[in-house]
Parts: sequence; structure tokens; C-alpha cells
Amino acid sequence: MADEPVVEQTDAGWPGLRERKKLRTSELISDTAVELFMARGFDNVSVADVADAAEVSKKTVFNYFPAKEDLVLSQIGDHEDEAARVVREREPGESPVAALRRHFLALLRAFDPIAGLTDIEEVLAFRRMVLSTPSLKLRLLEQWSRGEESLARALAEALDRPADALLPAALAAQVIAVQRVLSGRNLERMLAGERPADVLAECTAEAEAAFGLLEAGV
Repeated sequence: MADEPVVEQTDAGWPGLRERKKLRTSELISDTAVELFMARGFDNVSVADVADAAEVSKKTVFNYFPAKEDLVLSQIGDHEDEAARVVREREPGESPVAALRRHFLALLRAFDPIAGLTDIEEVLAFRRMVLSTPSLKLRLLEQWSRGEESLARALAEALDRPADALLPAALAAQVIAVQRVLSGRNLERMLAGERPADVLAECTAEAEAAFGLLEAGV
């Protein structure tokens, strides 16, 4: 297996056979790792343990995941640019903050784990593991930071400002902070044993209030 896999696509734009195999291998390694981490604890499992359980070489693990923490955070990394995507794909005439508010409220109604509302035990166990492991918490904060930078770029485009302008950067920081606080508070309630349906109205009101403050300030 090459050290730096090259993405192959068919003429129709779909991943080719080789790329699909690599995606399956990546998912297998990550899923195996998370299963081991949740059973034994993140710090009690080595990369070699993961490789043995997934029946691949240690080198193969590192080809796909440069750091041990990536084995875990890769499972939620696809949400890193979500806020930026929402801004870029907003409805005509809709403000960036209004689009982000609408999107977050939709996540709440769907009981999406990204908004912190879920009672799926596997998801809650995954979140407990992340929150109880300092190195994973740090990497999660780094993901939030990259998401903020991505959102700032999207806001600069939307507001017709230079990429390094203050307003898009400041607004992105505020939006990400609001989303992180809201989802974090919601998750705390789920980990304490509350049910999503029981707290939906209250969580929605909190989100409405928080995004209302952002909209009033823009």
C-alpha cells in the first residue's frame, strides 16, 4: 500500500475501486480503534494493538492516521467545515447568521449528536471517552479552531470583505463559541440522563436566544 494514497475517480466522478478499498480500510481501522479505546480506555491501547486487531500493519495505520488521536476524531471530522458550507449554501437573501441559526435549529429537531441532543448510548459512550481523555479534548478544540477559520473565510466571501478582515474573523469566533457552548450544554444534559424530547423546547429556546444576540449584533 502506498504511503500517500492517491484518490482515483471514475469518469462519472465516483471513487474508483482502488479508492473504495482504501476508504473501507480506513473505516475498518478507525472503527476497530474506537471499539478498543471504548472497551479499554484510550491511553491503555497502543497503535500496535489497533493494527493487530484490524489485521493490518502498524505502518498501514499511520499511513491513514498520522496520530493516534486521529483514529478517534476522524469519525467526526467531516463536520469541521459544516458552518462554512451552511453559509455558502444559504438561501438567496438570507443572512449568514440566519442560515446558521436555521441549520442549528434543524439539528436540534433531528436530535443530531452534533447539536448535543442524542440518547444513543454508543454516541454518548464515544463522547464520554473524548471528554475524559485530555489529548482527545485538545484535538477536539483544534477541530473547532479549524472550523472557525473555515467559517471566517466563508463569511469574508459572504460579506464581501478581505479574507483577513476583522469582522468575518470576529463573527466566526462568536458563532463557533455559541455553537460549542450550546452543544456542550445539551450534551451535559444527555450524559446526566435526560431525554432529548424532554429538553428539546428548552434547548431550542436557548439556541433562539443565543443566535438572536448574534443577529442583533451584525
